[in-house]
Amino acid sequence: MTETTITAPGGRTPTALRSWLGVSAITASLFVFLTTELMPVGLLTPMSTSLGISVGAAGLMVTLYGVSAGLGVPFIVAWTRRVDRRVLLSTLLATLTLGNVITSVSPDYPLILTTRLVMGFASGVFWAIGVSMAMRLVAQRHASRAAAIVMSGISVAAVVGIPLGTVLESLDGWRTTFLIWAGLSALVFVAVVAVIPSLPSTNAVSVREVFGLPLRNARLRLVLIAVVLFVLGHFGAYTYVRPYLEQSAAATPLFVTLVLMLYGAGGAAGNFAAGFTVTRNPRGGFIAGCAGLVASLLLLLLTIGHGPGGSIVTLIVWGVSFGVVQLSQITMTQAAAPGTFEAAMSLNTMAYNTSIALGALFGGLFVDHLGVTSVVWYGLALTAASLLLVLGTRPKPARAEHEGEVTQTPAA
Repeated sequence: MTETTITAPGGRTPTALRSWLGVSAITASLFVFLTTELMPVGLLTPMSTSLGISVGAAGLMVTLYGVSAGLGVPFIVAWTRRVDRRVLLSTLLATLTLGNVITSVSPDYPLILTTRLVMGFASGVFWAIGVSMAMRLVAQRHASRAAAIVMSGISVAAVVGIPLGTVLESLDGWRTTFLIWAGLSALVFVAVVAVIPSLPSTNAVSVREVFGLPLRNARLRLVLIAVVLFVLGHFGAYTYVRPYLEQSAAATPLFVTLVLMLYGAGGAAGNFAAGFTVTRNPRGGFIAGCAGLVASLLLLLLTIGHGPGGSIVTLIVWGVSFGVVQLSQITMTQAAAPGTFEAAMSLNTMAYNTSIALGALFGGLFVDHLGVTSVVWYGLALTAASLLLVLGTRPKPARAEHEGEVTQTPAA
């Protein structure tokens, strides 16, 4: 058994207030990382016009970011396994800040893609270490609550971040949007340095051990496959929700902003509801959320999704479902590999972000060659496959002794 001692700068033990402030700083970090990753979703049309590229090509800004976030994270997490997590998170935020600045002033599309490739590496590492950091900051009995708070940053990003980016673009252009996000990233960097105590790495493992986890852990392997199918479908459809609404519901930029905010509010509600039940039955939460997403995509394809009212209803249902699935799949990953959570999360992040990238890529191909409606059918098929997989399998609980489990005691 390994016990982790957490100390604030100067060697002091952090107070409960400081610990929860640290959780808030990590939540803010998730907000800026996620909004930076998905900002092009709300800006696809103006960015493609400004840069002289197709909508499908503009989607590559999401794709390339996701590729680097996914493929690089297991290696970087393993290679930095002896680096204090506070120092590592600060470095990631500095990279994000600089990347947003470069994006805002970039004269051409290739430089933007290169910049987002580098930013993607930073984002992937954050996803692997962020939730684990938050859970270590507080007393063990509050660890699940800390994880839920951090994951609420996803909903905040959807409610405030991405719609706000769309509003700012309509007022002063997409370059200003990324410049403002650089400022927000810098503020979060300052907060992390100020309130998060030293967090020495505790359960990160070598690259070989990381990739060996799903080979000997059937429960983790199932979670990863379900995540891949779900994310391929969800983000394949969600990346192109603006052009779909513009075509099917004659949506204006203001309406798109409204429905994205309502989508995010639904996500917050789903995340909040899942926080009360997910620790007891994360698999049930995943099934319920995935079923809700399948239903919302069906509604979007039917006539109910072709008008303003129907679009609003379906995007709210979509958001609630996504919020439930997000927290459920994180908890499923932790339950599958409790002693190697950070390593398992690096694999989860690789699967998740690579699937975002591929989902956006495949979605772009559908949009460019078969029309924007086809991408919603694509999303429906993949999310339904994820649902059927989880419904049809009941893997045995993970056995810590087969994982080389290391137990850590969070500080109060």
